[in-house]
This record gives sequence, structure tokens and C-alpha cells, in this order.
Amino acid sequence: MMENICLRELIDLALKEDIGPGDVTTNSIIPPDRSVAGLLVAKEEGVVAGLPVAEAVFRRLDPAVNLSFQVREGEQVTNARVLARVEGNARALLTGERVALNFLQRLSGIATHVHRLVRLLEGCKAKIVDTRKTTPGLRLLEKYAVRVGGGNNHRFGLYDAVLIKDNHLKVTGSIKRAIQQARSRIPLTMKIEVEVENLAGVEEALAAGADIIMLDNMDLPTMREAVNFVAGRALLEASGGITEKNILAVAQTGVDFISVGALTHSARALDLSLEVTSLSA
Repeated sequence: MMENICLRELIDLALKEDIGPGDVTTNSIIPPDRSVAGLLVAKEEGVVAGLPVAEAVFRRLDPAVNLSFQVREGEQVTNARVLARVEGNARALLTGERVALNFLQRLSGIATHVHRLVRLLEGCKAKIVDTRKTTPGLRLLEKYAVRVGGGNNHRFGLYDAVLIKDNHLKVTGSIKRAIQQARSRIPLTMKIEVEVENLAGVEEALAAGADIIMLDNMDLPTMREAVNFVAGRALLEASGGITEKNILAVAQTGVDFISVGALTHSARALDLSLEVTSLSA
């Protein structure tokens, strides 16, 4: 999913934020040697993502905590479905409950949203991709959830692909100049994408050797013209204003990718809970 050290840092930051110097409620009423068992339960239909993260949260507080997964990562579940059985130190489970659920609910919400859009495009060649519109610090996890939901990742950051946008062009002066400058400085295998707003921009980007051309907020007829003009000589990405209502129509224009910022910036968390079912002295 992601490097263990990176995940550990995220979990430690989240736990520090929530626990601070100590969980005053749990520590004041729960004996330190009390053990409990519980269930992670779905309270609505959705796609599960982040079970290993939830497990890592609990085990960061108590390495002896045991989670027995009852569903697979990426599985579609219904209301009241048990996702996992958990057993361990009561203080560890109660203290880590909110952080574990926050990760699990957030990632499952993203996977659920992505899965819904992917299903709308069954039979189309266009692939749904995410953007950099992610929660600060959680990009690797949120992009992981996109993949669990059946989507695809765009670039992870400013370091792994060139994407020349409108403000870059205002500074450099032209698409051709921007592509030439980028091509002379980046690795041979790195792709160059250019954002354009009209057919003139498409023509200039193609002539300058762009690998991918982003059709930014274009209407459907213009997208179709762009697809016909490019004719496979570059990959085309539709972006801007994509919703569940219009995504199929956008895909049917013939574009290769459809980027949707809402996959990560607007996904609603899936409703999940941890329910204690038994305890021992």
C-alpha cells in the first residue's frame, strides 16, 4: 500500500493529535489490564478500503491487538456487515478507535465514490483518474483508496510528471516554448502534459510534441472535435466539471482519461463503527 515508515509517521501524527498527553476518559475508568473484543461494522453500503491502516493504528498502541478480517480490501459490503473482529487491550482499542475509524471511513468513502463512477463507464475505454486535490499529508493513502475503488492514479506530485497549466503558460508565453524548455530538462522517459482550453491550444500542443493534452472545461462538441483532430497522436484527458450526470457523455467523446478532483476532495466518509461485544477482567 505504501512504505511502512511513511504510514507509521501518518498514524503517529494522527494519534498525537487525538491523544495528546493521554486519553483522560479511558485511563481514568478502564483498568490497564482489561481486555475486550469488538466488531468493526458497516452501517451503510459501500466499498471497504483501509483495513490494514486501521489494524496498524491499533497495533501502534498495542502490538498484541488481533484483527481478524471478515471481508477483503476492496469488497463491496452492505449495511450491518461485519468487516473485522478485533481483540486486545481495552485501553488500546478505546483510545485508538476514533483514529482507526477516521482513516477507515475516509478511505472507504473515496473507494465507494470511485467505484460508483467506474461502474457508470463500463464498456467505455476512458479511464477515471484522480488529481492532486487531496487532504494535505494523506495523498498516498487517498490515492491508494482510488485504486481500491477501481480508479487510476494521475501523477502523485510535482516530481513525477510534467503538467503545464494555464499559469505556467502565462509566465512562459506559449505552449511550444514551455514544452521545449521542459523537454530539454527532464528525463527522457518522463511524460509531458499540457492543459488547453480550446482547439487552437490542442493544435499547438500536438504540434509541439505533448504526450498528453488536457481538455480543460471543454463542452462535449469541442471535445469530440479534439478527439477527431488528434486521432490517437497524443492521449487526451478531459477535466473540469465532471459529475455523475455527465461523466458517461464525456467518456463517449472518445477521450482516454477523465480526471475528477471530487474523487478525493469531496468524497463522503462511509459510515462505520466499532462495537464492543465482550470483555474479560
